Amino acid sequence: MAFDAPSLKGRALRLLSQREHSRLELERKLAKYEEEPGTLAKALDELTARDFLSETRVVQSVLHQRAGRMGALRVKQELQLKGIGAEAIAGAMAQLKSTELERAREVWRRRFGQPPADASERAKQTRFLLARGFSGEVVRRVLSLSDDF
Repeated sequence: MAFDAPSLKGRALRLLSQREHSRLELERKLAKYEEEPGTLAKALDELTARDFLSETRVVQSVLHQRAGRMGALRVKQELQLKGIGAEAIAGAMAQLKSTELERAREVWRRRFGQPPADASERAKQTRFLLARGFSGEVVRRVLSLSDDF
């Protein structure tokens, strides 16, 4: 007995059942299964129309998963790689900016917990926070606040 390969829509739904995916992510993952040009786009259009595929939910999912550990710059980069529209990214960045300092401070506290002892340690802490996507201004403020301990 031969098994029929899952349809493009079926494959997309299986991926979406695991986590939220952007349209671009699904296009990348499913392109190799497209037998006729245009069938993938049609399937994704149908999923979007039925609200199985939602840019808003992808943005909220990324914010929920990453905002506690990453700065706005890293979150923005991840959203861009997922092919999220500029307007949705701008909305997410506005949402993150208000809590950026508190989130950076919490990430710093969990990792280091004490002020840098010397210039070398300060540089290490700075690199860590910058790599996490926090802006230079936020990093400076976190480390200057850490001196108050």
